[in-house]
Amino acid sequence: MTPAARTPSAVITLHSSFDFEVTLTRVKQALMKRGMTIFADIDQAAAASAASTQLRPTRLLLFGNPKGGTPIMDGNPHAALELPLRAVVWQAVDGPVQVDYLDPSATLVEHYGIDAALTGVFAAVPSLLAQAIDADRTDPAAWR
Repeated sequence: MTPAARTPSAVITLHSSFDFEVTLTRVKQALMKRGMTIFADIDQAAAASAASTQLRPTRLLLFGNPKGGTPIMDGNPHAALELPLRAVVWQAVDGPVQVDYLDPSATLVEHYGIDAALTGVFAAVPSLLAQAIDADRTDPAAWR
């Protein structure tokens, strides 16, 4: 990660208590246990390797529940560009494993005119992810 790397306000970063593979497994299991579908699991490090370059362990998960996403896309078909939900599990150069979750709520309301009541379904995702990776949710540093 470059020193100039910034975290956008819509990104929630959680620090895992586990190694990369265990974190990835726990996140996927937690999502599926809550009835979410994992639409894609993209191994970005493997793609980098196939392109003869290197990237730290990085897996992008596309996930969601059509019961929550369909009304949003029905309200504005362009909102499908923000869904499914996304989380990335990655390992920093110095070792810590992190999970970044992209919360689309504000973008959907502000840019697509989606009723905020429809985006409320996303509110539980950070807590679900935090529980999966055993993050200390009482520590504000564990959230952003």
